[in-house]
Amino acid sequence: MSTTSEYSFFQSVEKSFDKASKFTNWETGLLEQIKACNSIYSMRFPVKMDDGKIEVIEAYRVQHSQHKSPCKGGIRFSLAVNQDEVMALAALMTYKCAIVNVPFGGGKGGIKINPRALSTYELEKITRRYTSELVKKNFIGPGIDVPAPDYGTGEREMAWIVDTYQSLKPGEIDAAGCVTGKPVSLGGVRGRKEATGLGVFFGVREVCLMEDVMKKLGLTVGIENKRVIVQGLGNVGYFSAKFFRSNGAKVIAIAEFEGAIYCADGLDEEAVFQHRKTTGSILNFPGATNIEKSSDALEMECDILIPAALENVIDKNNAPKIKAKIIGEAANGPLTPEADEILSKNGVLVIPDMYLNAGGVTVSYFEWLKNLSHVRYGRLEKRFTENANMNIINQIEELTGKKVSPTERAVIVHGPDEIDLVHSGLEETMINATREIMDIWNANPSIPDMRTAAYVCAINKVAHSYTELGIFP
Repeated sequence: MSTTSEYSFFQSVEKSFDKASKFTNWETGLLEQIKACNSIYSMRFPVKMDDGKIEVIEAYRVQHSQHKSPCKGGIRFSLAVNQDEVMALAALMTYKCAIVNVPFGGGKGGIKINPRALSTYELEKITRRYTSELVKKNFIGPGIDVPAPDYGTGEREMAWIVDTYQSLKPGEIDAAGCVTGKPVSLGGVRGRKEATGLGVFFGVREVCLMEDVMKKLGLTVGIENKRVIVQGLGNVGYFSAKFFRSNGAKVIAIAEFEGAIYCADGLDEEAVFQHRKTTGSILNFPGATNIEKSSDALEMECDILIPAALENVIDKNNAPKIKAKIIGEAANGPLTPEADEILSKNGVLVIPDMYLNAGGVTVSYFEWLKNLSHVRYGRLEKRFTENANMNIINQIEELTGKKVSPTERAVIVHGPDEIDLVHSGLEETMINATREIMDIWNANPSIPDMRTAAYVCAINKVAHSYTELGIFP
């Protein structure tokens, strides 16, 4: 029997949903509606490549739920893209947005290409054509469906999308809100790049600050000196490693598709990143030991394991060998349902992807709000706050006869920039979501794991939205 194909990705999501729905009191018909994908747009379009040949491109956009508008979700460029994967990721987006209280329905897109094998011009043509197809069918717009970057895409592709949308919708004042993850110069928000990795850190940190949870796992409270292994040195893995290291944890191993490296004293993710840029591989990093098989790094002794690559990397075969006490799912769907069961029985705490990697969509929400309000965060209050803080310091100095040092003065006076407000909003979101899920789990000890508690949280919120809309009175 196959390990990863026992369930399709979408069936895995449905299985987790069904497991959690038993702990809710909602009517079956309503649960079926929440579970179903509302709209699936499967498209094929021709593009003339640089060599003059015409290629037919396969692409998708799925809107899983419209209980809130617009729908929201990234677009991935990968040869692994298929309808099932896009449906699963769209469903996860619905639940993710509900848990972190971001008022979007779930959506997702994908184009079946290998972006590394294409020229910039070919990628631009494909991206722009895909956008025009979405516009034709009303599958994109600031109030309809708002894409974002995902695997294989970034700011550049989002810039092409917003430019194409604006050219097809002249005079639409909120057009910049049709997509998020844009360059700051085109209406993007500061802090978006590191958002998912920072959200992963905030979520795991909050769990590590819960004394009863840490006691059960046999760990000390807090992030300091925890041994962390990160799989994947893409955007999410890089920033997850960065924030864990800068907050006192030790990143003892980093894994990539070419292999993994280990250093008991801890690795600096930036130095590893630069080494890979220069040599084309993370292997042979100075001071680190090579691990030939990348997947072996997942089974090493550590406190926290962060899978930040692709789905199904932990299945029923390697799950029994996992030695981490906490798994923080930075990637989408890195565990199969069988792995979930095994790890739960072995007392491993899995912090689920469906909310842990919600940093990206949370900050995308902030960007969307910025686009709709047409004003940069901090612009209205930064100077006022700094002047008020300066007056307070002056008064204290006058009353005490003591002077505040220039360094302390700069820290105290500082008014929030856009990035400060974005990071603060993300921290607040992840802390509240973690506590909400843990409260549900604690209130019902028969819920087997944190993932199920997270699904219960999401189902309740989406179901409430439906009943409040009067669709299911």
